[in-house]
Amino acid sequence: MSEKRSNFPLPLSSVTASGAPRTQGAHKTVVATPQTATRNAAVSAVFAPRPPQSPLPPPAAPSFNPRPATLAAPRPDMMVSDAIRRAMVQRVAKQGVADPVVLGALDTVPRHQFIDQALSAQAYIDASLPIGHQQTISQPYIVARMIEVMRNGAQLGKVLEIGTGCGYQAAVLARVAREVYSIERIKPLHELAKSNLRQLRIANLRLHYGDGMLGLPQAAPFDGIILAAAGLEVPHALLEQLAIGGRLVAPVGERNQSLQLIVRTGKAEWTRETLESCHFVPLRAGTI
Repeated sequence: MSEKRSNFPLPLSSVTASGAPRTQGAHKTVVATPQTATRNAAVSAVFAPRPPQSPLPPPAAPSFNPRPATLAAPRPDMMVSDAIRRAMVQRVAKQGVADPVVLGALDTVPRHQFIDQALSAQAYIDASLPIGHQQTISQPYIVARMIEVMRNGAQLGKVLEIGTGCGYQAAVLARVAREVYSIERIKPLHELAKSNLRQLRIANLRLHYGDGMLGLPQAAPFDGIILAAAGLEVPHALLEQLAIGGRLVAPVGERNQSLQLIVRTGKAEWTRETLESCHFVPLRAGTI
């Protein structure tokens, strides 16, 4: 889960008698020092010939604008209100997400801070949006739905996210789990997520640059694992890193994808359940 004179004061020679031209006629202005320049200019104005009167009425005086001329127009993301975010959460609830903890987390994370400024006006619509490198930020409903299924009403301890992207889902996860680890394979997106999340100062979230298909064995086992990219199957390494009783939610498939819930029921036993149709970017190995 961007933007972007004449010299003053005048040199001393321009206001001294030696450097200024003398006025011809009855009146002659002589500027002795810079201190008398203002007074001499006023006197010269009295004796200067007046321009011919214009037959047109003088233009109306401009209206007074109390705002400083240097005050920039508000950024689009500054115009996003809490009410708009709450309206998004209400739409997600109407779509079937009922977990109050997940809905509350969705309400506290400013989604507009995770997308390009040019797309700020679309930050709270229920749609995925591009974040660069042929990746997207998931639609709010699917983020909430996957976390709700993984949480299953229980208190989550340690959670692993595969595919940090811009960092939005990781920020929501950090509101519902004690510890969150997130892996991103695309270096510029890893850096983008770090930048986006830094301002939120989330203490229980750790970002890693690496191959998400390998998981994070040094931090395993995990109570929950969530994938933000679709593979033809869930990597076995991730199944092994689930704690007994842990729940993994992932999109599976190529053209026709569906969300799947996998629960580890024993040392070498897992159950699988297909939930609903979805559409995600493909899961890939390696780092770039």
